[in-house]
Order: sequence, then structure tokens, then C-alpha cells
Amino acid sequence: MPPVDLAALDAAQKDTLILALMAQVEALTKRVEELEAKLKEPPKTPDNSSLPPSRGQKACPGAEKTKLKRKAHQGSARALHPDPARIIEQRAETCPHCAADVRGAEQTAVHAYDRIELPEVLLDVTRVVLLGGTCACCKKRYKAAPPAGLEPGSPFGENLRAGLVYLRMRHAVSIERLKELAHDLFGLDISEGALVSILKAARKPLAETVEAIKADLFAGDCLASDETGVRIGKKTGWLWLFHHASAAVFVIALSRGKDVVEDFLGEHRPDWWLADRYGAQMGWAKKGQQACLAHLMRDAQYAIDDGDQVFAPGLKKLFENACAIGRRRSGLKDATLREHERELERRLDRLLALEPSCMAGKKLRRTILRHRQHLWVFLESREIEPTNNASERALRPAATFRKVTNCFRTDWGGTLYADLRSVLETARRRAIGALRAITLALRGEPLPAVG
Repeated sequence: MPPVDLAALDAAQKDTLILALMAQVEALTKRVEELEAKLKEPPKTPDNSSLPPSRGQKACPGAEKTKLKRKAHQGSARALHPDPARIIEQRAETCPHCAADVRGAEQTAVHAYDRIELPEVLLDVTRVVLLGGTCACCKKRYKAAPPAGLEPGSPFGENLRAGLVYLRMRHAVSIERLKELAHDLFGLDISEGALVSILKAARKPLAETVEAIKADLFAGDCLASDETGVRIGKKTGWLWLFHHASAAVFVIALSRGKDVVEDFLGEHRPDWWLADRYGAQMGWAKKGQQACLAHLMRDAQYAIDDGDQVFAPGLKKLFENACAIGRRRSGLKDATLREHERELERRLDRLLALEPSCMAGKKLRRTILRHRQHLWVFLESREIEPTNNASERALRPAATFRKVTNCFRTDWGGTLYADLRSVLETARRRAIGALRAITLALRGEPLPAVG
């Protein structure tokens, strides 16, 4: 505010100025109170919020107490290879103690070990020469038909293409480094443009494989979901995950709204759903939706850090007990699970009758009241887990890829990665190696089912 000449003001103008200053002082006082209240809030950590573990404060090794040295356990050696390429049996010639000749004596295996080595990698190049000539009958030129599987087109075979896609999309090797790696390891001279063409050509077979995985996913009664942020060009996008049991489908979109879930599901609605409490993932199940108890336990820990010793500690303990029951479900009868659910409800009633002692605790109590019907759904369906940790683990490789590559420059690159993550995550759940899964997808062959 510019300086004011008070001597030049009359009484009415001074009263107006005083009222304006009082209003400004009141607004600033309120703002100071808000900032002071915010400073008293506990810091967000991976233990009490959704911050990733990488954002947490690492423990200082020097501050830890010196631990007593444990008793050494029995050592172990690398197991011998089950199918060695060759076996060399070396016979002793002389006794190392007295130098006696032992070549004619009976000898048995005393020590066996493996020597593992990589053979020299040589490209397997097949040159196809189509012969032809001039027909003596019609005087026209003719040419031999190409052999099956060796038609003209890309010079790169399916195993080579699968390997390059694997290195690029699974291990986040940049295009420039991939070109250098192909030359140094395989002796292959390939341009960056050819590498991009190989990635583009992989889109169609991968998309067809994902459609088959999606059909397997919709064949079940349960579904879990989560999402994480990505960059697509200069826009913020989202990598969605929909999965259950032995099938997982990733979808990349520029939206985090319900339209993504609706487009993915179409007319399909699963009986059971597992997700966090984000609104776009709510309301899709026909029978029941389980809220992630791990997220609620972190919220309870935040309320404890904020000073609530009335409501949040008991709630956290309740959720820990519920998760322990979830881990033992396979050995429990349905009647036992129903009794556990009734006991959990009784304990929750007693907790909700308490009045939290801080704002974070009161907010947590309102959250529990709003989502109470979503807490114990895992006791009604044995296929639903009490936490959404499986989704977090499935999204972790995508977060690593995001940090290494700074995400995607094109829309098709993001879609290709989502389809490839669908194939790799599904293959992992079916005990199929990543490279083999990519090879099968590029061949147009379905991923084998579990077992």
C-alpha cells in the first residue's frame, strides 16, 4: 500500500482507512493461524501416506546400535548344472603324496564342478537367392517362389526382433544404446530407424495378445485396479492396471476419470472389485468392492503421528488383525469367516463410539463411516485380497521405466509399452519367462495358461 498523507484526510476518510486496515489485519491473522496449524501437522512419509518408498528418509547406519554377531550358518555352494553340454572326467596319474603311478588303479568321482562360459555370438544369416529365367513356351520371365517363412520383407528374424523389443521395453535400453549394444554383442549393424520400425511392427501382434488376455480377465468374477502417472509427449497421462489371478491388462490414457474404466469394461461388470478409495474406481462391482486396508492403515498411522491416541491406534490394530485373517483364509471354513466378520464389526462399533483427539483422527473416522461397507468384503469372497499391494507391485516396473526413460514422446510408444507390460505381467503370473512371452506374442501364439 502506498504511503498516505494523514493530514490531508478528513474524519470520514480516516474512518474508512481504519476499517480497511482492520479487515486486512483480520485476514492476515487468519492466514497466520492456518500456516501455524499446518506447521504442526506431522510430515508425510511412506509409512503414513501414499508417498513411494524412494521418498522416505533412509536410516543412518551410524545411528544404529551395534548388533551382536550371529552364529554363522552352514555354507552352501552353487548347484551343478542339470544338463551340461559336455562332461570331462580327469583321471589322476600319480599320487600327490608318494608320486606312485595310479593310472591303472580304480578311481571314483571325488570332486565335480562346472565351468560356465558364453559361446561367441555369431549371427545366423540365411541368404535366399530366387532363381528364374525366361520361359521357352511363352517367352515371359519367371522367378521361383520364396521358401515358406523366408518371404521378402524385413531382414530381421522373429527371435532377433523379440530380443531387441525385450531389451528396449523390459530393460529400458535407449534406442542409441540399443544400436551400440546390437553391434558390440551380436555383430549386428542396425540403424536407429530400423529399431523404431521393429518396435512399430510389434504393436499389432502385442495388441492381439492383449485382447486374448483381456478375455481371460473378464472370464473371472473378480477384478483389481490401480493407476500411476506418466508423461506422453508434453501431456500428463495415466497408466491404468486391471488384473486378477493370472491375467493383467495395462491401459494408457490421458484421463484419470471414470471414462477410462467404462471404456475398458464395456458391458462387463465383475462381481467383486478391489481398489483404493479413488472415485473413478468405485461403483463397478455387482456384489461388493473391497477398499485397500493398507491405505487405511497408513492413514491411521498419520493420525497417530498427528497426536491421536484414542481412535487411530485401535483402528490400525483392527486392520492388522483383519489382514492376518485374510492370510489364513485358505484353512478356515465359511462359518468361521462369518464369525470373524461379526467380531470385526463389533470391534469397529466400539472404536467408532470414541471421539478422536485431533483433526486427522476425526477425518479418518469420517472416512471409515463413509466406506464401512467396503472393509470386510474379502471375507465374503476368498478371491479378493484385503489389500491392493499386488497392484502396487505390478505397477513398480512401470515407475522404474518412467524414471529411466522420462516416459514417452509419442502416443503409439505409450500404447506399445502398456501392451507389453500386459504381456510381461501376465507371463510372470503364469511362470513364463519375459523373452519367451515376447517371442510368443510376436509369433501370434497365445500365452499358455497356468499349469
